[in-house]
Amino acid sequence: MAQINPYIHFNGNAEEAFLFYQSVFGGEFLAVKRFKEMQFPEEMIQPEEAEKIMHIALPIGTHSLLMGSDTPAVLGKHNEQENRSKICITAHSIE
Repeated sequence: MAQINPYIHFNGNAEEAFLFYQSVFGGEFLAVKRFKEMQFPEEMIQPEEAEKIMHIALPIGTHSLLMGSDTPAVLGKHNEQENRSKICITAHSIE
């Protein structure tokens, strides 16, 4: 069976977005890792980014995960006008 596991990058609001997704889909997060929990070179993660999301995963449906993360400032910002994500989840099988 094929799976779709979309991964969405955010400019600092991944937690807010995933709390919304959780309110829509229900379920519990399988993973919530913050930048402060990981080891990075000192100059890579700014102190104000320590609480931001390094990785988050929420089960959606039986076989799929919705995953995401914030992007640290050192890697630049995502252009939200060009980086729009569309996700279609079908609740029934197509034969």
